[in-house]
Amino acid sequence: MSTHSPGWLDKERIIAGPGFNRWLVPPAALAIHLSIGMAYGFSVFWLPLSKALGIQKAIPCGPDVGFGGQLFTTSCDWQISSLGWMYTLFFVLLGTSAATWGGWLERAGPRKAGVVSAVCWCGGMLLSALGVYLHQFWLMLLGSGIIGGIGLGLGYISPVSTLIKWFPDRRGMATGMAIMGFGGGAMIGSPLAADLMQYFAGPTDVGVMHTFIVMALVYFVFMMAGALGYRVPETGWKPEGWTPPPAQVHNAMITQRHVHVSKVWGIPQFWLIWMVLCMNVSAGIGVLGMASPMLQEVFGGSLIGVQAKFADLDKEQLKAIATVAAGFTALLSLFNIGGRFFWASLSDKLGRKLTYVVFFVLGGLLYFSVPGSASAGNIVLFVAAFCIILSMYGGGFATVPAYLADLFGTQMVGAIHGRLLTAWATAGVLGPVVVNYMREYQLGLGIAREQVYNQTMYILVGMLMVGLICNLLVKPLNDKWFMTADELAHERRLAHEKALSSEVLRSGQAPGSDAVNPMVVVVAWAAVGIPLGWGIYRTLLSVAKFFA
Repeated sequence: MSTHSPGWLDKERIIAGPGFNRWLVPPAALAIHLSIGMAYGFSVFWLPLSKALGIQKAIPCGPDVGFGGQLFTTSCDWQISSLGWMYTLFFVLLGTSAATWGGWLERAGPRKAGVVSAVCWCGGMLLSALGVYLHQFWLMLLGSGIIGGIGLGLGYISPVSTLIKWFPDRRGMATGMAIMGFGGGAMIGSPLAADLMQYFAGPTDVGVMHTFIVMALVYFVFMMAGALGYRVPETGWKPEGWTPPPAQVHNAMITQRHVHVSKVWGIPQFWLIWMVLCMNVSAGIGVLGMASPMLQEVFGGSLIGVQAKFADLDKEQLKAIATVAAGFTALLSLFNIGGRFFWASLSDKLGRKLTYVVFFVLGGLLYFSVPGSASAGNIVLFVAAFCIILSMYGGGFATVPAYLADLFGTQMVGAIHGRLLTAWATAGVLGPVVVNYMREYQLGLGIAREQVYNQTMYILVGMLMVGLICNLLVKPLNDKWFMTADELAHERRLAHEKALSSEVLRSGQAPGSDAVNPMVVVVAWAAVGIPLGWGIYRTLLSVAKFFA
């Protein structure tokens, strides 16, 4: 008999005993997601970094210094377009690392994955700080882009299967809570970074290096607290008074059986949902990146009550409409976050398939309406359409883990979700490319700035229609894809799971000894709720400029 005793990060150590309060798990997930969600807000660093040497004004590189030269140069400043590659790396690495290590995560447990995520994300930021100090761009790409991107992927999927197992009665709501945090990370991180850079900036420093160091240390404390707060339920655990819906009767789309992650690449339904997510995200992400210039170019001076097109405005007027557009972007981020919780919770009532039908049909109609409201000069309809579209973009992310759990079972849903995130990595390239290149192409044809987005909107409608067809084709899985009872038992042994009927409680543990003081739950929620509230308050200040 083995005398191996599990380490403090091992999955055996985090199996919750009787009396544990499941409401402690969502704030642990939020602590990690709010930290890594700063990936969305990294663009706040681009402008200061583009004049890291020149301080007041960028020192431009000569025409002979291409992207490769900028990786190692110490004599001129980086271009914003080069810095943007960090953003691309984030989402490509998020998808690929989640797909690569999702299976390991299911066996190692969320605590170990959360700790590795914290070390990668925060360590990557510290390496980036060194890159700023030495003015070596390759160090920043390696630090935040690659190592940080791996931390992003692991942190993103670390709570998914745990939350689904703790909340079998409300799968959508549970994953919606965590994934809302990822959308909310930039809402806290961007204003915090702006305040810190202002504090640390001086006549010889733009303040980015110190900001990276402070944020890395703060995030590390939060992420470690979240990782150590993770607990997993015993196999077969159910909330008191809840009975699972009978198979086939309640909903043929919800299975009680389980698929092994190694099989999903060969299952047609997996690829259909892959396309569903890819199309939903491509349409939303393309617009998200261009929201500010789009509003400015379409409405021009009318944003500040001046009857003039964008091209005819002077410097002061351009500055004024940029402030209004920043408020518009902030408003979209609020809807992006709210949509994650709203739509995912609603999917518990509607079912996942119908929820995505709403996304594609309503989204398609809204995109189709945009050129009309733009040419009529109707800002209210234009803004309302994009707010709803962005809520469904966020909702798509938050609903998909529950969709996967319904179809493929809960045993390996975290790993399967990890593989599905390659759709996000694809969309992160596809969406912005379509929107940005179509804009350049239309401008090249001599089309007026306020009309260059019309064709793009119709292309995005087409993408959503592809997503709709794929979603309608999703059917329950054939029996051959599910694990047999023996395969499932083997997988549960590998995952160090403890059955509910187990007579042997862990050393010296009495029944009910995992009971949690309600005050601990309140404190845990306050620890994530207060920063999120501050972030929403700061965002509302920006939104107020839009309505002013």
